[in-house]
Amino acid sequence: MMFDFLKKKKPEVKTETPKAKPKSKTPKEIATEAGEPYISVLAVELDPDDIGNGAFELDWNEIFIARLVKSGYMIKKTDTDAEIVDRWFQSICRNILNENFEQWEANQPIDSRPRRVDKNDLGNGRTEIS
Repeated sequence: MMFDFLKKKKPEVKTETPKAKPKSKTPKEIATEAGEPYISVLAVELDPDDIGNGAFELDWNEIFIARLVKSGYMIKKTDTDAEIVDRWFQSICRNILNENFEQWEANQPIDSRPRRVDKNDLGNGRTEIS
């Protein structure tokens, strides 16, 4: 044919498979490989009808559980990991509450602070109150 140069050439199709991107490690994987405990808050759910109620979704590694068990957060041999972590989380929340209350109480004027009353049983039906 005379006009072969006018024919459209079909584009060459490359059949290379795309190279997979190396998967980056999560903080949990990095901590676990380093032999370190890991705990993270994944989500916080709030009750729209009662903003004071809610839940936390936590993630942890086995090293964190081992540390909690060693620290006494496992009460029964049948405790699940979730029960152990929940017990730890509750103690953290209690500590925060106690610190905030102590700070609040220390910032109150002396005359408006709650009065502490100590009772001491002296025996024979007698009590010392101070």
